[in-house]
Amino acid sequence: MNPAIVDWQGRRVWLVGASSGIGAALAENLAARGARLALSARRVERLQGLGLADALLLPCDATDVAALAAARAELVACWGGVDLVIYLAGDYQPMRADDFDLALAERIVEVNFNAALRLVSVVLGDLRPGGGIAFFASVAGYRGLPRALAYGPGKAALIHFAECLHLDLAPRGIGVWVVNPGFVASQLTARNDFSMPALLTPAQAAAATVDGLRGGKFEIHFPRRFTCWLKLLALLPYGWSFRLIRRFTGG
Repeated sequence: MNPAIVDWQGRRVWLVGASSGIGAALAENLAARGARLALSARRVERLQGLGLADALLLPCDATDVAALAAARAELVACWGGVDLVIYLAGDYQPMRADDFDLALAERIVEVNFNAALRLVSVVLGDLRPGGGIAFFASVAGYRGLPRALAYGPGKAALIHFAECLHLDLAPRGIGVWVVNPGFVASQLTARNDFSMPALLTPAQAAAATVDGLRGGKFEIHFPRRFTCWLKLLALLPYGWSFRLIRRFTGG
């Protein structure tokens, strides 16, 4: 089990990927609960636009380990430590075999997985019992899906990495969470040209994340009316799941 985070008052939280979407909504939610926030994204003006006057702004590119290390050093200098780190940075572009683009695929995996490894390398020594690190992955990491040729593999790798890290850190009282949302309205999902079932707003996704962190479980997934069906598909033999996925998605 992970620590159950119930009281956010004064808790020091570093959000990496906080300038838009779920990251921005989660920053606003946690600020309202009294958390002390450090916010990172590539563009400082986007962070300033959130209007969270008390937040520590640490602009950096999440794929740049030196920039992450510099941001972490500034955070520790200001706060003396950190209680919870949340990795929210992500990239997405629908992709299938007929339009496979190696450079684009590598960029997506770089943001969705490799950058998370770099963040862990920077903050692992700072994590303490009662806190920990959370990774935003996706239900697209459960099993192969149409249009997710680059996005899905990076999220699957992130889920697997979080599982391994949890096995190592949970006995020490340090939490490792993986957050697997379904469809959430954002600039990235706006690229989809298909109907997205059970679509949530970023504010709804942020609220579901906070509820999940209160529960102490390793995985937080939402909305359950959608994610539970995908979890079931992932348990089926490949022959069955491939047929059902093609039928439901038209792919």
